[in-house]
Amino acid sequence: MGLLRKIRDVGRVAEPAAPRPDGEVLPRARELGGSVQVRCIDAGSCNGCEVEIAAAFNPVYDAERYGARLVASPRHADVALVTGPVTRNMAEPLRRTVAAMGEPRLVVAVGDCAINCGEFAGGYGVEGAVADVVPVDLAVPGCPPEPAEIVAALRRVTGR
Repeated sequence: MGLLRKIRDVGRVAEPAAPRPDGEVLPRARELGGSVQVRCIDAGSCNGCEVEIAAAFNPVYDAERYGARLVASPRHADVALVTGPVTRNMAEPLRRTVAAMGEPRLVVAVGDCAINCGEFAGGYGVEGAVADVVPVDLAVPGCPPEPAEIVAALRRVTGR
């Protein structure tokens, strides 16, 4: 019984939320009401950014406490996190995925490759950056960006 009594006496212990990032909340993000469903799309990356996105949603960085939640279907998503340069084979699927998302929707380009093709610029199989294929609302630079930067971008989207 000692353990249960200790749990009852101590209660729930959690760290306070970090202060909001310096960046403003995106204008269209206000329509989302502080909570977003996020769909990750790999348009042809090396998977470095995907590892960092997974870390952003793990218990250490915990992007969910700021109102961002991963979903499997673009029909349920408000935000698309797109990584990598857009390859020729992924250009049309990326357009269709973003078109399948409901309004209002936001597209976030994650990583240098998504922003300007990075190391893959000029490659024969590269269509271009994400902004060349779909409109981008927010960019997270880095190769790969750190999980804290991804969480800060999501906080700009949720306003938390």
